Amino acid sequence: MKRSIQLFLFLFLFTSSVAIAQDRNEIVDRIVSEATENSHLEELGHYLMDVVGPRLVGTPQMQHAHDWAVETFESWGISARNEQYGEWRGWERGITHVDMISPRVVTLEAMQLAWSPPTPDGGVEAGIVIIPEVADADEFEAWLPNVEGKFVMISMHQPTGRPDYNWEEFATEESFERMRAERQEQTAAWRQRVSNAGHNNRTLVQALEDAGAAGILMSNWSQGFGTNKVFGANTRTIPTIDILLEDYGMLYRLVENGHDPMIRVRAESTDHGMVPTFNTIAEIPGTEKPDEYIILSAHYDSWDAGTGATDNGTGSITMMEVARILKEVYPNPKRTILVGLWGGEEQGLNGSRGFVEDNPEIVAGLQALFNQDNGTGRVIDINGQGFLHSYKYFSNWLSAVPQDVTRHIDTTFPGMPSGGGTDHASFVAAGAPGFVLRSLNWSYWNYTWHTNRDTYDKIVFDDLRNNVILIATLAYMASEDPETFDREKRVMPPHPRTGEQMSWPEMRSPNRSGGAN
Repeated sequence: MKRSIQLFLFLFLFTSSVAIAQDRNEIVDRIVSEATENSHLEELGHYLMDVVGPRLVGTPQMQHAHDWAVETFESWGISARNEQYGEWRGWERGITHVDMISPRVVTLEAMQLAWSPPTPDGGVEAGIVIIPEVADADEFEAWLPNVEGKFVMISMHQPTGRPDYNWEEFATEESFERMRAERQEQTAAWRQRVSNAGHNNRTLVQALEDAGAAGILMSNWSQGFGTNKVFGANTRTIPTIDILLEDYGMLYRLVENGHDPMIRVRAESTDHGMVPTFNTIAEIPGTEKPDEYIILSAHYDSWDAGTGATDNGTGSITMMEVARILKEVYPNPKRTILVGLWGGEEQGLNGSRGFVEDNPEIVAGLQALFNQDNGTGRVIDINGQGFLHSYKYFSNWLSAVPQDVTRHIDTTFPGMPSGGGTDHASFVAAGAPGFVLRSLNWSYWNYTWHTNRDTYDKIVFDDLRNNVILIATLAYMASEDPETFDREKRVMPPHPRTGEQMSWPEMRSPNRSGGAN
């Protein structure tokens, strides 16, 4: 009798495990099929990047993006809402048009910086001056009246507009080293020029504004062909214009050589005062453990020089597509599946931090958060973020992912918290299991990160489909896991200044105005 019972139990367990494996394989097969044969990524990407466009926090475009996401989720049968987390200065970009009108006529590639005030009606025609070399702050103060009614160039003149990889391919070693030495010398000299004036970059702009400058001209080169990194302005009453390196260099050389270029600038914008800021949250309710959560995480906002395609439109449409597919093939998850499209990431993880503060019960019940941010590439790295047992969970979850997806991925367990570069850090700082899925960079840092070239055409949709399959499978497996994620953490290293053990919040970067992702 005892042997019969043992045999029955063995057969029951074996049959159950086979049935579970079959169910799992069927779900994953359906995920793969839906992701590859019925992909909505191109459609989502077109609307978000081409129709909505850039999503600077506090702009009408960002609100359009939130409302469109809610409408889109609900069209898939997924409940969604916009949750306010705070306020930000509302601003709306208009037309920027810059022409050089002397010594010849040419339209320049230029853009007003975010939150910059407009030019007066009809625009401004003015000459240009460059921050001078002075011995001290007194000499600079004596020079300041020269800026009245003029545009002032506050960025250094780059010795080359070619990225380093182009020099490495074609230049002689001696020529390449000479250029790099020249660039280092000019960078140091420019910093000294500003320092000798008695200012840092922020106080310098304020001094020029107070002295009656017509506007500020700058160029923040991304070290790639034809790209500039474009952030926010720090002036109150005069416009700040970012000019592409090639055109900025031409203007600089004309001024430096006494050719007195004149430019005509028309920059339109509207200040909307303080406006509410939101996260978009979508939800597929859990059936067995509704108070435990899987979060599909991506920041939704962008800088507005381009249309925020790889930072972070790609992460956003990936998480939307994952939610769509899970609703189709796995509509009754064991745990609740949330999508978090965070606002204000570029200003310091504000949206995700606000969500953590406002929803402690979700943070307490978090099984896993999967965050994707840094560009269009396929995921190549997963770090356990210092959770001692992360390997056990991920080895199980990844076992269901197709091998043609996992073969690209390196893992580090238990790893260490990876700082405050993107939104998973808001959850890790609260002790919750948040994980960033890092991507192959596709020249992200040179060409698309916070630049005027971060547009739809840079998206690699085959890599996004790879990521959709990965994240949908991880979310499904994490939801089905019979165990709740163990939050035991490794011991943090000593603080570099105090020598005391660092806390998890101290492992985060403190803030970011341009950020890492």
